[in-house]
Amino acid sequence: LTTSLASSFDGATIYEALTGKVETLPVIEITDSLHLVPASLTLAMVDVELSTAIARESILSEVLVKAEVSAKYDFVLLDCPPSLGLVTLNAFTAATDIVIPLVSEVLPFKGLTMINDFINMVSRKLNPQAHITGILITRWEGSKLSKGIEEKLREAVGDIVFNSRIRKNIRLAEAPLESRSILDYDKNCNGAKDYLLFAEEFLNRMTQV
Repeated sequence: LTTSLASSFDGATIYEALTGKVETLPVIEITDSLHLVPASLTLAMVDVELSTAIARESILSEVLVKAEVSAKYDFVLLDCPPSLGLVTLNAFTAATDIVIPLVSEVLPFKGLTMINDFINMVSRKLNPQAHITGILITRWEGSKLSKGIEEKLREAVGDIVFNSRIRKNIRLAEAPLESRSILDYDKNCNGAKDYLLFAEEFLNRMTQV
């Protein structure tokens, strides 16, 4: 995400905040309505460095509370790596609503049970507020495979799947090369239209909670 939106950034990141190397949460302003806590490849070392820390699963929560982010922002989005390690555990412990992006292919679909069990464990033992707000189907295309995965997913978990789905779109892959969001890069492409529809559906779902 940092590479996609702030490629020229050079400074402290979330890694330094989590490991106590900086006192304040580093925040950079992308636009008036979008601020970013940057990350870099050094974040991959957090699992090892914090493996013996006391209450290591709550370090991110403490950093966010200290920075008073809930008083400054309407939404704080935690972009997790595609693994169930310590970074993701910290994110789930700090979060209330969890959105799972799911590529409409067989293997990601099979891994959904593991993710669900992990979130249930976090909810029971660490953060009762953590719950799955919805599953977002991504890289969808009008193929038999995509349609079949979507059908099985809706049969398995029902309304928790968002009606919005993100179609496979080359413009989504191009936007990070320009360090721009898809709305700034090409607001008329299918990718931008799909994400706008998803954002609207997400906000509607949040207001119904």
